[in-house]
Amino acid sequence: MTAWSDRSPISAVMLNPALMAAVLANAAQGHEKETGQPMPWVLGFVAAPMVLHQPTRNALPASTRTHLGAWIGKNPVLRAGFPARAQTLAEPVKEGTRFGLAHHTLTLEPDGCLRATYRRPRGFKTPEELDQMLRKANLVGRWLAKSDSPATVFAVLGVTP
Repeated sequence: MTAWSDRSPISAVMLNPALMAAVLANAAQGHEKETGQPMPWVLGFVAAPMVLHQPTRNALPASTRTHLGAWIGKNPVLRAGFPARAQTLAEPVKEGTRFGLAHHTLTLEPDGCLRATYRRPRGFKTPEELDQMLRKANLVGRWLAKSDSPATVFAVLGVTP
């Protein structure tokens, strides 16, 4: 883990643990809304690069009706760069998970799944880009819940746990 003093200002802002925890919590909320079950924690390593990379976020489907494989077929350039983005974000995702657990935004279930324990208060206004990230994280959580297993998601995206 890179010390805060050694991080670039942009990295410190965009990859901060609180933002990661919020993205993970919203993905977990979406997953649980779709399945009734908490999100396998490994899916956080897929959700974060999908949501935080603006070109990928902008290319995400509007609904969960689009199959992940079909979306990958229409976005080969995004898929090609996905493994590198996922690897780059692995440490920030771990840090965000720890932050979320420590600040009671997330809980880790005995089976290794993440459950969101925080809800945004009604009427709470977030900046537009942050709001878009959090809404897309929720969509990604619901979307990934439709896949057979996390292994399938990882294989389609070309990454390994």
